Amino acid sequence: MNVLHRVMAHAQRDGWPAVTRKIIHKAAGKALERLSVNEPDLPVRTEDLQASANNAPHRQPHPVSGAMNVGWVCTPPGPGSGGHTTFFRMVQGMEERGHRCALFLYDRNSDDVSRHAAVIRKHWPLMEAEIRSVAEGFHGMDAIVASSWPTAYAAAAHGSRHLHSFYFIQDYEPYFYPRGTLYALAENSYRLGFTNIALGGMIGAVMKSELGMEPAASVPFACDTRTYRLLEGPEGAPTRHGVVYYAKRAVDRRGYLLAKLALEQFHAMHPDQEIHIYGDSITGWSIPVNNHGNLPPGDLNRLYNSTVAGLALSFTNISLVPEELLAAGNVPVLNESAFAAQVLKDPEVIWAPATPSGLAGALARAVEANDIQDRASRIAARRRLDWRVSTDAFAEVLESACSGNTILPGSP
Repeated sequence: MNVLHRVMAHAQRDGWPAVTRKIIHKAAGKALERLSVNEPDLPVRTEDLQASANNAPHRQPHPVSGAMNVGWVCTPPGPGSGGHTTFFRMVQGMEERGHRCALFLYDRNSDDVSRHAAVIRKHWPLMEAEIRSVAEGFHGMDAIVASSWPTAYAAAAHGSRHLHSFYFIQDYEPYFYPRGTLYALAENSYRLGFTNIALGGMIGAVMKSELGMEPAASVPFACDTRTYRLLEGPEGAPTRHGVVYYAKRAVDRRGYLLAKLALEQFHAMHPDQEIHIYGDSITGWSIPVNNHGNLPPGDLNRLYNSTVAGLALSFTNISLVPEELLAAGNVPVLNESAFAAQVLKDPEVIWAPATPSGLAGALARAVEANDIQDRASRIAARRRLDWRVSTDAFAEVLESACSGNTILPGSP
């Protein structure tokens, strides 16, 4: 069969759009091969990987008490980044206790932090920390805190023996990848000798199961209860209608493709219910959606207050979204997860099979309820843990460890 016949057969079987995509992908692949830009890349500099093996923090620094200089190592954030928001809350918590803080940004492609500093100052204005590049080194710091596996290697590579070194673990990052190089490197970051501090109970359970080790301490998952709350005007709470979904197309652990299939099925079941999407602005869906893009917290709370349920998928640690939905009286629909269920135990959460029909059915049950307004008030009225509890717990771990006191697993 010649090329034309193969193309025609493919078109008859799969349609011309599929043929066109295949031709484009093949042409692009050949062009990339010629340019040598499709070589797999690392999110950490190779020299930092090598240096970390010789300079990892397997040591006992001198005790430090009183006000400290603390360096916080992170990748450059984008607006609305949940992981950075939680990390920066810990920074603010230390600043409020009188410690001096500096952010050390780790960008494997550039040491110029000026454009990233502008983003941080705009979207996290309450944080006062100085902003530097990791390449400048940690001179003058008493302690450093890594925030992800690439920054753990960078902190180990650029650190020195007098530094107290911590690693704030918000998710089990090996699960971000298939079994392979990045999985192994992420897994090894927990063995670099930092004092590991986990967010929530899921991390410790997974680390014990996968690695046979536990974090030195954990701090509780919490919620911004000042921002996310029930809104009531002179005429009472707004009437709720429709559902909301936080879209992250490039982050597969947040289940974008599964959410798309589920919402398409939900729309077929309830075409009268509007579907609101924030985060990424999406196109090309077969159903109508209301794109909101990135929303500031206050606007997001208003959206949560105007909708009935929220689809909040995660296949690793739980995201910030479910607690925020609950605080606003919204019903979270989550994919079933034994680990996540250890963290989120609210009885109003709907856990559903991670299938399009399972999730669509759960959303349908939420919007079909007879007591939507009363349920919203009941959900929002429950007491929730504020981030102040978590930031205080985190600060107490750092202060205790730096002063030379022993940290018990799971403390404080």
